[in-house]
Amino acid sequence: MTKATAAWIEKQKFTAVSDSGHAILVDGDKAGGNSPMELVLIGLCGCTGYDVVSILQKKREPFTSLEVRAEAERASDSPMIYTQIKLIYRVGGKVSRKAVEDSVRLSKEKYCSVSAMLEKSANITTEIEYDDA
Repeated sequence: MTKATAAWIEKQKFTAVSDSGHAILVDGDKAGGNSPMELVLIGLCGCTGYDVVSILQKKREPFTSLEVRAEAERASDSPMIYTQIKLIYRVGGKVSRKAVEDSVRLSKEKYCSVSAMLEKSANITTEIEYDDA
């Protein structure tokens, strides 16, 4: 069982900590920390990024960098859930494009639990950018 706690500081600001013991600031006003919905996108980028790196390493692909960005649209009515999410993967190095495409697909279809949860309410699309320099 995973556990997390958010303790109120002031206004809309909380200190949050999970089983890992790492604390973060969560702020509904975004003045002193990420909003809860921003943290969902950050979690998605980290989850799929971890998968892609792991798969590329197992394939011994010579990538030098990976950045995952998320662009999302939310519903106009409460609860304002994400309805559309576009993940943009920017990969550096002399990697096989097929290996990168396969890694992104495997993350989405098999490994990324955050993506699997969000796909219940949001359409998630992907795009890959290559930085061969």
